[in-house]
Amino acid sequence: MELWILGIIIVVLMILSSAIRIVNEYERGVIFRLGRLVGARGPGLFFIIPLLEVMIKVDLRTVAFDVPPQEVITKDNVTTRVNAVVYYRVMDPEKAVTQVEHYPLATSQMALTTLRGVIGQAELDELLSERDKLNKKIQETVDEATDPWGIKVSAVEIKDVELPKEMQRAMASQAEAERDRRARIISADGEKQASQKLAEAADILNKQEGGMFIRTLQTIAEASAEKATTVVIPLPIELLQALGYSKKEKK
Repeated sequence: MELWILGIIIVVLMILSSAIRIVNEYERGVIFRLGRLVGARGPGLFFIIPLLEVMIKVDLRTVAFDVPPQEVITKDNVTTRVNAVVYYRVMDPEKAVTQVEHYPLATSQMALTTLRGVIGQAELDELLSERDKLNKKIQETVDEATDPWGIKVSAVEIKDVELPKEMQRAMASQAEAERDRRARIISADGEKQASQKLAEAADILNKQEGGMFIRTLQTIAEASAEKATTVVIPLPIELLQALGYSKKEKK
């Protein structure tokens, strides 16, 4: 008799233990009763009806997963290898369980196909220089597709873009030619500005009486600063002008 009572107590304890459920703060428990959705519970301690109710835990934390490298042909027919990282979280645990069979796999496949589609519609220069624009476009597309599943895609980041070696050499040559072009333009602008300043300085010296002669003496002083065997005798500009005027009067 005592063994029979002990067996009943053990069975009751097992049933009670199977009815107790504990859900963490970052989780929710989706309850099904005889196959029908009851709702989501948690966090904390609660009970379910043994044999009649089943609970599935859903993690509500943000999940990050890598999209493996994909070979994609851009709009301008350049083959690239692109990979990315996707951040998402479950906003509605009931939809995440009932609307899709396995939401992590479904979300990753949606991100993979969207990445290939968006990169295929972009040119190589856009992929390299406007990556933020493409990230936003991919994120919005994947988020819209996964919204019926109760999934919120918060960000998509393209990490690496691998180019063929031939394309890398061509881009390096293009960049070198561009730098050479800019250097020549800067040098030409410098020559232009210097000539303008020299012209302005010469005009000012010509307007001032004796200015050119003083400048000539200064140039001679600079030239003879070091030891030299050349002797320079300056001839006043005013004298040349006077000689020129005298010749004109004789004519």
